[in-house]
Parts: sequence; C-alpha cells; structure tokens
Amino acid sequence: MLVEKIIFSIVAFYLFLAMFFKMIKKIDSAYVSILVLEGLGIALRFIEIIFTLNYNIIVKAIVYLLAIIIPIIILILERKGMNFSELIYRMMIKFYEITGNTKKVKSILLSLIDKYPESYFAHKKLAEVYEKEGGMRKAIDEYVKAVDLNKKDYDSYYKISFLLNELNKPDDAIVMLNNLLSKKPEYINATMLLGDILCVQERYKEALNVYTNGLKFSPNNYDLYYNMGIVYTMLNDFQNAKICYEKAATINTLLYHAYYSLGQLNLIEMDLDEAEKYFTKAIEDKEQEPDAYYRLGKIYMLRGDHENAVNFVNLAIQLDNNYIKYANQEPIFIPIKSRFQIPIIDEEDIKKRETKHTKKELKAREHLDRTYNVVGKLNIHKIKPSIKEYENKNYQDKENENQITKERE
Repeated sequence: MLVEKIIFSIVAFYLFLAMFFKMIKKIDSAYVSILVLEGLGIALRFIEIIFTLNYNIIVKAIVYLLAIIIPIIILILERKGMNFSELIYRMMIKFYEITGNTKKVKSILLSLIDKYPESYFAHKKLAEVYEKEGGMRKAIDEYVKAVDLNKKDYDSYYKISFLLNELNKPDDAIVMLNNLLSKKPEYINATMLLGDILCVQERYKEALNVYTNGLKFSPNNYDLYYNMGIVYTMLNDFQNAKICYEKAATINTLLYHAYYSLGQLNLIEMDLDEAEKYFTKAIEDKEQEPDAYYRLGKIYMLRGDHENAVNFVNLAIQLDNNYIKYANQEPIFIPIKSRFQIPIIDEEDIKKRETKHTKKELKAREHLDRTYNVVGKLNIHKIKPSIKEYENKNYQDKENENQITKERE
C-alpha cells in the first residue's frame, strides 16, 4: 500500500511538472484547466494520507483519472502530433457550428491561427468558412496554406482549382488540376472539372484525353461516358458519341440525359423509331420532359401524324411556356400552328422546372439541333417507309372502326 502511494506521488508530481512546463513553453492558458484537475487529484490523495482515510474504489478511480490518466492521454496525443489546445478549440468550434454561430466559429479559428500559425486544421476550416460566405479569394489563400502544411491534402488542391475557375481564372485552374492529377490520377472529381473547363474553352480533343485517362481508374463511371459522348458530339463524331451515350445509359438507367442525347442523334439520322424510343424514356425525367415531348412532336410531324404531333407539342408548351415560341418558329409545325394551346403561366411551377443543364450540355444540344437542321433534312428520304407504315396503320384503324360500326348497326 505504501509503495503504491509513493509511486502515485512520484508519477503525479512528474506529470504536473510536465504540464506546467508545456504551458510555460507554449504560453497557452488552455493547460491551466488540466493543471487544476491534476492538482485536485493530488490534493485528494494527500488528504487521504494525512487523515488516514480509506477511499472506496470509485473515489480512488476519480483520483487516478484526474492526476494520472488524463495527463497521460494528453501527453500521448501530443506525441502523436495532436495539440491539446487545438482539441479544446475544436470542441468549441463544433459547439458553435451546431448552434449556427458562424461569426464565433471564424473568431475562434482566427485566434487559433494567431496562437498556432502552423495549424493545418485551422487553415482548412477557415477556408471552408470563407467559401461558404462567398469570400473565394480568402478561401483560396487558406486552402493554399493548408496544402503547404499537408502535401497530401488533395481535396484542398481540388478546392483551389474549383475556386480559381469560379473566379474566371480557368488557365490557372487547369495548371492546378494537371498537377493534382499527376500526383493522384484516380481523383475523378479533378478529371471531371478539368474536362469541363477544357470543353468550355472548346479544347475538345484535350478534354477527350482527360476523360479517357479517367476511365482507367473508374471504368464504369456514368459521368465519364456521358461527357465523352458530349465531346464526340462537338467533334461531329456521332458514331462514337452514340457508343458513349449508350454505355452511360447502360451504367445508370435512372439518369435520362444520355437517352435524350441518343434521341437527338437518331433524329438527325432520321431513325424515327429509335429516336421515339429514347425520347419516350427521357420523358420519365422531369428535367427532360418538355424537351422530349417537343421532339416527339417533331417525330410525329415527320410521320404525317398531325394528331399526335399536336398533343405532344401542347404537352411541352404546358410544361414550359417557352415552347409556344419555339414551335411557332419551327417550319415543320406550320400546318398545326393554329391548334397550339396558349399556356397558363404558373411562375412557381416554372421555377420548380428550371433545368440544371451544364454549359457543355446545352452547347452539345444546340449543336445537335443545328446539325439536325442541316443534315437531318438531307436524310429525309429515310423516313418514307416509316410514313407509309403510319399511313397504312391509320388506314387500317379506320377500316376497323368502320367494320365495328357496321356490326353494331
């Protein structure tokens, strides 16, 4: 029993001195709380010795926790590179984040950086705060400091690239992204962003190389194949565009952008049955719905089926009132213009249906529409069998109706 008390006293005294000198060296008042806890544990043990008390196991556990265990845990954490003071700050930051007090979070982070300029956590966290506030330049500065402190922080590398692009500095972003992908080629988000920027700059062949390299690390990635389809579209390589869109559609049947693009490509080739199949699938997506209905209207006009054409165009108009303008300007709809329904404009519904297409998607769609206007009309001979088939079907339907009418009579 006496030996245990002597060992306790020596260890507790050593730990107290270690914490005290850490506080002096770092000039950090956060250690005061630990010294107070240690002092309380030591005091309780001396009281037990002086008054010859015999604490029960619970009190003894508390004494050891305060005077021995907590200080040892802190020393171990700091030896592993963690900072006790920073842990206290982190807990405070977490609390204020939960309460939604961003100003206090920022204030604590700035205090932490002032005390510990080499705090990777503080710089990265402050960058995230600035980014949420819209202070992109300040966010970039903090992300750069975070990367300097942790060379393997690829997420911050990516963030810097993303924000540079947002600040209309795409060339700087391209340099950063190429550096990032040279160090971590499997970083797919970087691949996608680099490809996006190159597409905006119309550097399609370079973008294609970027996406192709990405497939080495993510061979079943819907976005990679879909974006490759867009690139091939802009390069007028419609055969490879089809292959990529079809692969994308196979990978994820619930994402309908690829179906819509396949519908456009088949419409250019005047393969109306295939175009109808893909546009019909695209209707299942609210975002694609009005576009798909409008294109189905075109298909039925090409087949000579004016009734279905009117129905589909009116559906598109009701979903998006802009289509009344598009339809009135489209020569193919001249025979049915008088049957278009003036839409009832619901501003709230329009807001709900606002599309989220990227710039490169819109550019690819516009390119396919222009191509259809030029090439599609040259392929008009391909639809003659289809028109004849529909005429025969309509004729047969009328014959059946007449037969039913006669039988009833």
